[in-house]
Amino acid sequence: MGTLPLAGIRVVEFVHMVMGPTCGLVLADLGADVIKVEPAPEGDNTRRLGGSGAGFFAFTNRNKRSLAVDLKSAEGMALVKRLLATADVMVENFRPGAMDKLGLGYADVAALNPRLVYCSCKGFLPGPYENRVALDEVVQMMGGLAYMTGMPGRPLRAGSSVNDIMGGMFGAIGILAALNERHATGKGRLVQSGLFENNVLLVAQHMAQFAATGKEAPPMTQRLPAWPIYDIFEVSDGQVFIGVVTDTQWKVFCEAFGMTALAEDPTLSTQRERVEARERTIPIVAEALRGFTRDGLMARCEALGLPYAPISRPVELFDDPHLNNSGGLVPVTLPNGALTKLPALPLSLDGERPGLRHDLPKPGEHGAEIARELGYSERDIAAMRAAGRLV
Repeated sequence: MGTLPLAGIRVVEFVHMVMGPTCGLVLADLGADVIKVEPAPEGDNTRRLGGSGAGFFAFTNRNKRSLAVDLKSAEGMALVKRLLATADVMVENFRPGAMDKLGLGYADVAALNPRLVYCSCKGFLPGPYENRVALDEVVQMMGGLAYMTGMPGRPLRAGSSVNDIMGGMFGAIGILAALNERHATGKGRLVQSGLFENNVLLVAQHMAQFAATGKEAPPMTQRLPAWPIYDIFEVSDGQVFIGVVTDTQWKVFCEAFGMTALAEDPTLSTQRERVEARERTIPIVAEALRGFTRDGLMARCEALGLPYAPISRPVELFDDPHLNNSGGLVPVTLPNGALTKLPALPLSLDGERPGLRHDLPKPGEHGAEIARELGYSERDIAAMRAAGRLV
C-alpha cells in the first residue's frame, strides 16, 4: 500500500489494557506514527496479563513504536515533554486525575503544545459518575446490554470487550474530527470518549423502540423474531443459521427444500401470518434440514441467495478463506516469538486493507531512535540508559 492517510501525524499514547490501545491502533494502522510511552524497564503491564487478557497486547499494539522511560525522573519527564512538543495527538486512558498528578493533564500539555489534540478514554464522560471505576462488564450491566444479551433474570456480558474496543474507536473518530478542525483554527482541543456512553449508544435502538411504541424490548433471547425463519438449525455435523426475510425468499426456500405444502398454505400467505405460525412451521423446517451437512446446506443457501452463516468459534477464523485472501488477517510476531495472524481494521483503502508496518514492539525498542529524533546526543542517550531512565 502507498502512503497512508495519517502519514506525518505523530501520536503519543499513555495507555494500557484495551480502550486506549485500540484508539492508538486505529490511528497507527491508518499511517500515524504512534509512540507508545511505557514505564521503564519492563513496559506496559498489559504485556504480562494472562487468562482472558493474554491477547490484549498482541491485538492492540502493532504498527507502534515503544519508548520505555522513567517518568518519575526529571530526565525522563523532560524527554517526554520534548516529545509532546512535536506531537499532533496524545491519548491516555488512566484513572481520572492520574495524568494531572504527573503534570501531563490537558491544561499542562495544551500549554506546552496548543496544536495538540488530547484524547482521554475514560469509563464515564464528565458528570455524576465520572470518578467511578469502570470495566466493560460494569457498563454492560448498568447500561442495559447485559440485560438484552442474557436470559430473563440472568444478565450476560457480550462475548467480547465491545465497549473497550468501540470506545477506543470513538476516541479515534473524535481525534480525526479535531485534527480536521485544526486546519481552520490552528489549535487542538480536548476529546473524551466514555465506556458507559458507548454502551448506551449500543442499546439506543431498544430505547428508541420503547419511545416509538411504548413497549419495552425484551432480552434478545426472548424476542419473537420479526421474520418467519431467523434461526439456528442442527445439521448432521454442526449448526447453521438461516434467515428467510422476504416473500420471495420464503417461496424459494420452501420449494428448494421440499416444503411446497408450506409455500402453498393459504394461512401462511403474509409475513405476519408466517411469523405468528412459527411454533408450527419451525419444527417442519428443522426436520427438512437435519440430514444436510453444514457445507452442503450452506452451498445450497449460497446458490439460492439466502442469508446463512456457520456457527463458528473465534479460533476457526484463522483459517477463514475470505479473511486470508482479502488481507483481513495481519501477520504479527507474538512476544514469545510465535508467528500468528490477527484481524486487520474492518475497512479498505482503494481496495487494500491496512497491513503491518511495525511488528509488536519490545519494551523500549525504539527509545534511542526516538531520542535521536528529538535531538539527544549519543552521550545523553547512553547516560540515560546507564541511569535506568531510558531502556
